[in-house]
This record gives sequence, structure tokens and C-alpha cells, in this order.
Amino acid sequence: MSSEVFGVRTDLALETQESMKQKKMDLRGVRFEEKKRSNGITVSLVSIETENAVKATGRPKGKYITIEAPQMSSDDKDYHREVSVEFAKVLNELMESQCAMSEYAALVVGLGNRDVTPDALGPQVVDNLFITRHILMEYGSYAFGKEPVNRISGLVPGVMAQTGMESLEIIKGVVNETKPDVVLTVDALAARSMKRLGRTIQLTDTGIVPGSGVGNHRNAINKENLGVPVISIGIPTVVDAATIVADAVNANREMTEKIMSPQLNGMFVTPKNIDDTIKQLGFLVSEGLNIAFSKE
Repeated sequence: MSSEVFGVRTDLALETQESMKQKKMDLRGVRFEEKKRSNGITVSLVSIETENAVKATGRPKGKYITIEAPQMSSDDKDYHREVSVEFAKVLNELMESQCAMSEYAALVVGLGNRDVTPDALGPQVVDNLFITRHILMEYGSYAFGKEPVNRISGLVPGVMAQTGMESLEIIKGVVNETKPDVVLTVDALAARSMKRLGRTIQLTDTGIVPGSGVGNHRNAINKENLGVPVISIGIPTVVDAATIVADAVNANREMTEKIMSPQLNGMFVTPKNIDDTIKQLGFLVSEGLNIAFSKE
């Protein structure tokens, strides 16, 4: 879910918490923890615990875990592996709190539009997943030896302009038919800071509102609407142009929107190497999911 608290448009709960702290706003009901790993990766938790905190942040109750890795978008396979392993650890902890069973059926939904590069993260991740549901249904667990294997299925619902349907409608139909124990969504996000583009992974147990980061709100994909736990995974790939201008001229967002050309309002910016970045991040997240599902 996107937040525009204090004129900041971001999908990252960490950035909302930082803005509130900078403005010296009331942080009661918002718990924050941070751990720095030896490999330079930082894992932080923002927990929204009260109704007052929900109103203050504009976000639902729940846990928002952020993994920050400065070199995540670089072409370094060893570093990517470290990030994938860290991601898998965080995801397994979140999964255990939502789906406490040794074997489970998980539906991974790649949200976004594969024809628009900054929005193609979700489809890229599903393309690289190790899908097992069809094999287990056909041959049983013997196909993988004696070790228990989780039933993993994937779905890329596209966007409304392509299908004429809400993503929630498509996902709900698949959930009702296949009955997974948990749904995981993967989507591209919007950030407040350029330094977090392609370098940050957010995981949350609150679900997601597709398109909210760019002001195109759709129906929420969450436990209330699907009837099963929903874990949302996202990486920021765009930042609001007005925010960049505001930072450059040291002005607030409202003043920036007044002095900017009207054509720039609502425009989002993405790095020039986004093609390579999305491909690398797609492999990184899918590898982390495969590690988590196999419990390596």
C-alpha cells in the first residue's frame, strides 16, 4: 500500500517511518528494529500495532520487513546469492507465523505488466520459479525422493488493460479452485529515495493494493479478500518526479508541484539500465523463493 503522508509517495513502510521520525511525529504504535549483517546487508522491521498507528501511517496493521543491500542491482552473482539466502531466511520466518506447517501449498502471483519494463518484476520472478504442483499431482512425492516437497504454483494475471478483469478477481478464482495454504504476491514498488531503487526488498504480511504506488489503486489482495494468508514481496523500481525536483531545490512537495510543469506532475522516473536490473532482480527473488520453499 502506498503512503502519501507528509507529501511523500512511497510503498516502503521504512520510508514512512523515517518521514514521521524526521517530522517528529507521534510514533506510538509503530515499532522499529534494525539489524546490520556482516556482509553489509541491513534488515529492518516496521511493525504497525495500533489503530492510531494505522491512521498516522496510512498502512494496515502488520509487519513490514525491509532488506537493504547496496549492491543488489549490480552484476555480482556471489553477492546476489547472499541476498537471496538472507531473503529466504526472512521469508521463512514470516511464512512460519502465517502458515505453521511442515508442508504447504503456495501460490506465487507475479503482479504487473511484463510489457512495461519497470513493472515486469512479478512476471520475471514467476518465469524463474521451480513449479512443483503439477508434478506432485501427477506422480506424487516419489518424483522428488523421500524428502517432503511443497506444492508451488505460479500465476501472472496481467493488468486490467490486458484482461478487462481486476487482478483480485483472477487470483480469487484460482485460489477457490486450487486451495493454496498461502498466497505470495511479487510486485514492483515506488520509493521516496533514489538510493533504494533496485536495492531494497520489502516483505509484509498485510497484502497489497496493486498500482497504489503510482496512484492507480485497484482492489486489495489480502487475507480478508482471499480467505488465506497473503505475503507481499516488492522491490522499488520507480520514484516520483516531483520528489526528485523537491530534493534538488530543497522544497516541499506541494511547492514543487506548483512550480513544475503540469505535464511532470504524476510522472515517475526509473534508472536507464532498468532492463538489466529487472532481469537480475527477477533471478534474485526467484532464487530466494526457491531456497525458502525447498528449505535448503
